[in-house]
Order: sequence, then structure tokens, then C-alpha cells
Amino acid sequence: MNATPIFKKVALIGFGLIGGSIARAARAQGLAGEIVTTARSAKTRARVAELGIVDRVAETNAEAVRDADLVILCIPVGACGPVAREIAPHLKAGAIVSDVGSVKGAVVRDMAPHLPASAHFVPAHPVAGTEHSGPDSGFAELFINRWCILTPPQGTDPSAVDRLRAFWTRLGARVEIMTPDHHDMVLAITSHLPHLIAYTIVGTADELGQVTSSEVINFSAGGFRDFTRIAASDPTMWRDVFLANKDAVLEMLGTFNEDLSKLTRAIRRGDGEALFEHFTRTRAIRRGIVDIGQDSAAPDFGRPLANLTREPE
Repeated sequence: MNATPIFKKVALIGFGLIGGSIARAARAQGLAGEIVTTARSAKTRARVAELGIVDRVAETNAEAVRDADLVILCIPVGACGPVAREIAPHLKAGAIVSDVGSVKGAVVRDMAPHLPASAHFVPAHPVAGTEHSGPDSGFAELFINRWCILTPPQGTDPSAVDRLRAFWTRLGARVEIMTPDHHDMVLAITSHLPHLIAYTIVGTADELGQVTSSEVINFSAGGFRDFTRIAASDPTMWRDVFLANKDAVLEMLGTFNEDLSKLTRAIRRGDGEALFEHFTRTRAIRRGIVDIGQDSAAPDFGRPLANLTREPE
């Protein structure tokens, strides 16, 4: 373990899968002198205190961020603006304020106007997760070899960006920097549209009157099981994602519908050559993802900690 803290105090607002994983990994790697968290629900705050994986559980957002060097909002993107307005008067000068939302344009628009000039705003998106949520769902290995995308607004202090990059790197992530708009377009196709398709397919199966619920559950093939895993994601978070990134999602959905129409025509016409060519191309994409280490046959849980101490890239 690298025991040199990057921040004296880290405040986490919200404590679900991502917040809990940050707390566990940061503690394991000694990245903070003190980790303080809070959550909207008193039940969640009590459970975090029972788990004993942070130094202190605060009752309010204002209390949590006081004197913090790094503040990370681990909450649905729709709540980021109001929380930024709430915590702004309580931020210390020089504090870095970040988030973990999978939409960045809306987060920048909603948060930036409320934050004081003395704070450094560096939005972030760790591209990692499971279908589980709540304070017990996090684990320290979640970010290992996963991407974390930083989207600092123009004019952000480079040293603040470098410190946050170092933090995420020591959590195990590979860090990339993008503009907020480019991030939202990329994630619309790689994350948001797949979730929308998964929610649709699972919902369609549920609505089929001739297939009973037990049959859907009992005879689920691997592909359908993958869709149910994605469709089990936090509904509040994904409602906010689609509303916040609607323009990019609708653009990608239009392209998808065009491609789906081509496949529909190929099936209707019995055009096996067109189907084979399409499936061959998409198979190559999957192999490319595995080859660069972004996925494997191994489950996410239990990834080794070996690479956590490497230096920032």
C-alpha cells in the first residue's frame, strides 16, 4: 500500500456503490488523512457508521464538506445542482469539487454557477459499476483497470486536475480527459443507449402475454440474463441520465433505429450474407474490447489489488 495521502480530508456526499467503493479503495491505499461521508437517508447514514469504513458520518452536506480538500458528489446527476448550491458557502478555499455522474454537460451547467471562484471544479466519471446499489454494495477493486474520465471546464487550474488524476490513478483507474460535450456523445453510444435497449427488451419480455413470468426466468439464455443485469441498475440514476443527456441519446437512438431497420430487411429477405457480415464485424469489436483489457471472462468481483500502487500515467 502507498501510504502517502493525496488529500488531508475527503468528503463523499452520497454513499452507494460508487461512494462506497471510493471510500473502501481510498482507505485501502491511504489516499486521505480523513474520509467523511453523508447521505440523505438517516438509515443509510446509520448503516455506513456500522460498516466502519469511513472516519466520520456527518448529518448534513454542509458539515461533511467543511475543511475538506476534496469533495465528491456521489449522487444522481439531477441532484448535483441543488447540492452544489447548498455546499458552496461551506467550501474551504482551494477545495476540489468533483462528481461521479455519467453525464457531464448537464452537471457542468448545473453545478458551476453555484461554486465559488476559490474552489476548483473538476467533474469526473468513473466508467465502472454493477447493478447493485446501497452502502453495502461497494468494493475496493471496482475501479481497477477501468476508465475514469475527467471533464474540467475551460480555465480550470491544471494542478487541481493533476491531483484528481493522481487520486483516481491510485484507486486503480486509467484516467482520460475530455470536454463535457464529447464525453456525453461517447457515453451515449457506449453506455446510455445499451441501458435503454436493455430496459426495453426486459420490459417487452415482461409484457408478452403468451410467455409466463416463470418461463422468462427459468429459460433465460445468456444474452437475456445480461440484459436483466443491466436493467436492474438504479432507476433514479438512469432516469436522470436520460433526461440530462437526451440530445446525444436521441441522436444515437436514431442511428441505432436505422441499423435495426437494415437488419430487419435482411431477415425479411433471407439475406444471410448481410447478416453474416454484420455479425462478423460486431464480433471483432467484442474481441477488441477484451484484447485491450476492458473486459474478460472473469467477474468484476475479486480483481487483484496488484496494480493499485502504480504511478499516474
